[in-house]
Amino acid sequence: MSSADNTSLSFTISHRGTLHPFSLLPETTISVLQTQLEELTQVPAHLQKLLHKGKNLLGSDPNARTLTTLVQAGFKNGLKIQMTGSTTQELTSMQSKENEELKRQRILKERALKPQTKLRSTGTSDSTALKYRFHRLTPLEHLPNPAGALSLLTKLSEDPAIQHIMQKHQFSVGVLTELAPHEHPELLGLNENAGQSIKLRLRTDRYDGFRIYREVRRVLCHELTHNIWGDHDNNFKELNSKLNREVAEFERSVAEGTHYLSQPGDTYLPSSSDLEMEAQSYMFTDDSRDEMRSRILQATMARLRKEEEDLENSCGTGSSKI
Repeated sequence: MSSADNTSLSFTISHRGTLHPFSLLPETTISVLQTQLEELTQVPAHLQKLLHKGKNLLGSDPNARTLTTLVQAGFKNGLKIQMTGSTTQELTSMQSKENEELKRQRILKERALKPQTKLRSTGTSDSTALKYRFHRLTPLEHLPNPAGALSLLTKLSEDPAIQHIMQKHQFSVGVLTELAPHEHPELLGLNENAGQSIKLRLRTDRYDGFRIYREVRRVLCHELTHNIWGDHDNNFKELNSKLNREVAEFERSVAEGTHYLSQPGDTYLPSSSDLEMEAQSYMFTDDSRDEMRSRILQATMARLRKEEEDLENSCGTGSSKI
């Protein structure tokens, strides 16, 4: 980086929580700045984006960056800029994962097309599994660590409980992708055209990691409900509660080694009537313990209702938020 003088431009570029101060001459070209950024962050120049108030200061024409100066691009003293882009290592990792996914899909297709003789069918057929699934997983390449986002999308699509409810209710989703927090800060999920695509908020607001898996999966169940019901009416609430209950039951059955459908309740958002039945089931003859459990369950019921309301408010399906 060049030394500061009276004519230098001083600005700061933030990349994944790390601040990089710069002091460069106004006539410095964009390509020179990109070279320095690549040395600092390992993000190749062609993948870099420098965002300020929603605008990419690098411009849309890569060929012009060898001639465009910082002043011409809009750089000023004191400017704070957000940089996005994937490192070379992340690209290599993502390509490896994509190759593995393509190989897996090819094996599944070959298996589905291969004639088989079955004495008795005890599970879901390969052809059905290929039909009722997420047909494409697409992370946002312009956001940090797209390989990590693809890994999370893959985990969601291969979650046995999610696959179970998709087969049972015949859900098919064209594209499972993500929402960028800075583009849609008010949304956690969006279902477009009844399953043409489902978009989920995978990342934290500061882009320093990913949201808790069970919370993202709960939003996915909510958005899958929109494959059938567009509005957040009683029909929607009933099916959404049913899907969460089936996910819970499926996982509990796996944990217990039974053939039932079941799992721990922290991924199940019960309806009001479900919670009331649960509260009644915890009633014991000991009055003090009974009163304590009653208070705890009342607080839990209120919290879960509030969480479901918050989730509905953070859903862009059927609203004007997008």
